[in-house]
Amino acid sequence: MDVAICLFTSDLRLHDQPVLAAALRAAPRVIPLFVVDSGIADAGFPAPNRAAFLADCLADLDAGLRERGGRLVIRTGDVVLETCRVAAEAGAGEVHVAAGVSGYALRRERRLAEALAGDRRALVVHDAVITALPPGAVTPSGSGPGKDHFTVFAPYFRRWQAEGLRAVRAAPRAVPVPEGVRSQKVPSARLLCPGGRPSPGLPDGGERAGRRRLAAWRRSGLADYADRQDDLPGDATSRLSPYLHFGCLSPVEVAAGAARRADAGAQAFVRQLAWRDFHHQVLAARPEAAFANYRDRGDRWRYDEAEVTAWQEGRTGYPVVDAAMRQLLHEGWMHNRARMLVASFLTKTLYADWRIGARHFLDLLVDGDLANNQLNWQWVAGTGTDSRYNRVLNPMVQARRFDPRGDYVRRWVPELAGLAGPAVHRPWRLSGPERAAYDYPEPVVDWAEGMARFRRGRGLE
Repeated sequence: MDVAICLFTSDLRLHDQPVLAAALRAAPRVIPLFVVDSGIADAGFPAPNRAAFLADCLADLDAGLRERGGRLVIRTGDVVLETCRVAAEAGAGEVHVAAGVSGYALRRERRLAEALAGDRRALVVHDAVITALPPGAVTPSGSGPGKDHFTVFAPYFRRWQAEGLRAVRAAPRAVPVPEGVRSQKVPSARLLCPGGRPSPGLPDGGERAGRRRLAAWRRSGLADYADRQDDLPGDATSRLSPYLHFGCLSPVEVAAGAARRADAGAQAFVRQLAWRDFHHQVLAARPEAAFANYRDRGDRWRYDEAEVTAWQEGRTGYPVVDAAMRQLLHEGWMHNRARMLVASFLTKTLYADWRIGARHFLDLLVDGDLANNQLNWQWVAGTGTDSRYNRVLNPMVQARRFDPRGDYVRRWVPELAGLAGPAVHRPWRLSGPERAAYDYPEPVVDWAEGMARFRRGRGLE
């Protein structure tokens, strides 16, 4: 075999890249291929923020390949049809790709395998590329219904740690690409999402940007992570999630680097990486959980358009909720503690369907990963894997614990910047004249009424 194809999907990197490494072992020449998937646009999932980040990633990947004597081949259309066309044009015998977990990714793999087999070509699928541990690598003891995946994180994490990770691979020194393979130009964000306007505070995409951020995190943030991971104004999380989502960073490399350290911060960070794998193994076993309740609680969700719009725009009248939602609008990202807080507010206080919030997040998040987004939403809503499914996060209590001086709120809700200290969290307590001085909405729902809605809807009273 003279030519193999490395089909990039959510693994846009050269360091620790098993798919590309296998293709280079299989043939003397390799076609690094990325197909701008028309199926994603047709399904209504293109998002300006992820399109802008993806454009950066593809440009960076192409530059890295050119430094190694290669280039990135770009096609647009149906992934299966375009990959088969490239294989036929170049006479490629194998296509190598990273294993996916969503229903869409699994259907794409099946279609691609069947189409290639019809042309007497092979599809080779590689695990532990998008996740640190492959979904299904560890399962609960015994057999029977529900034993194909873990439903509780703690025992999963113990097995995840005991299993061990594969070895980290070096980036290739050279990537020989056959001559004459037709390619489109590396697309811009505008081409990937016509008419879309990205958020103004997006990070730079690409492997190089991700590796710089990872190096800085290891130097100055990782050691304190256990103590500061919930510090809203401190912004003390890694912000690596977009780079992991697009595969600019290898989850194996990131996890292995942290696991070698004994400090509490590194161990707490490894746990968060395992949570990412946990949700991927749940979705791999139950693809329908992307849109259906993993565990139905008989909710009688209510829908109030004005309340949902206020939540989306950061105008609920609850300052810490509004600060988080405005951060999302500006940066295409939100602190993990804030994500849980605003999700609880939508699903437990406004008592709106979790799918409304999950879709809004997918529309805006640069790291909008189907497994982690949908299953984290279900965890908070009480329809997922959380055993305490009636858990409610009180925004005032959360604000007192994780933004005690109100700095996070003042950063993102400038109309309240004149309120000093924790008073910023309860503007409704101001006297009449003081209240009128601040152009800020009244709470969309009284807290007690919100809790009554939830109890009634879930049959708790």
